[in-house]
Amino acid sequence: MTNKLTAKVETETERRHDQNQYLTFVLGRETFALGILSIKEILEYSAPTEIPMMPAFIRGVVNLRGAAVPVVDLCARFGRPSAAVTKKTCVVIVETRVGDESHVIGVVVDAVNEVLEIPDTDIEPAPSFGASIRADFIQGMGKVRGKFVIILDGSRVLCVEEMETLTQAAVEGDAVLTAA
Repeated sequence: MTNKLTAKVETETERRHDQNQYLTFVLGRETFALGILSIKEILEYSAPTEIPMMPAFIRGVVNLRGAAVPVVDLCARFGRPSAAVTKKTCVVIVETRVGDESHVIGVVVDAVNEVLEIPDTDIEPAPSFGASIRADFIQGMGKVRGKFVIILDGSRVLCVEEMETLTQAAVEGDAVLTAA
């Protein structure tokens, strides 16, 4: 009986440990993080296949073991100019969940840094103003080595429904411009 209890405690401890781990990456001069549990893999950058009439933040799709995975340019998603592709540019494959549905999306980042463990006690709430991106995209501000890391809320930043709405608006806007 003691062994079962010990195994359960270790599993709970491991789960909490994983929930406090974040993949850190760079966009421009800022460091961002996503929970490691949502990260599936990191790919060397190769130009995605472009898809016509998509919003500027959707660069296209990549082939991931036979599946077409949309690739989002996080700089553009945050309303910033896209960064130039360098040797350090990567595509981070992220899995988001909406209800019972799982969505796999690639995000372009300037460089991947490291996996960090950030305890809950070192995470401040998202600022209500003054951030360089939408406040609802921020899960919290992690304190790491005397600096803040912006911890992103992957389900908000990569919200499939919002991106579909923006895509539809782009298609309709292009149709209006073409008809004019």
